[in-house]
Amino acid sequence: NQAMLREAELVQQMKELKKLIESKPIKIAAKIGAEGKMFGSISMKQVVDEFEKQTGVALDKRKINFVDNITTLGTYEIPIQLHKEVVATITVYVVEKE
Repeated sequence: NQAMLREAELVQQMKELKKLIESKPIKIAAKIGAEGKMFGSISMKQVVDEFEKQTGVALDKRKINFVDNITTLGTYEIPIQLHKEVVATITVYVVEKE
């Protein structure tokens, strides 16, 4: 059945994409104030924009399962639902802008 084949193909493509996403951590530089606090925050839109800029892979921010903006430096594991059966994790290193 065509629909099942297409679905299986899609799942396979999403699994490949998951491997790609998980092999490409990204860095986002943030401005830090005197108190060591971040100016503003990093939105999931910035995460997908940066991901695309750094890897050439466009992701859909509506599929990200991470509700809050990022407000502190550190490493974030951000889940993205590529398919109902496939969840990838974007690794984001938030570092201080030099």
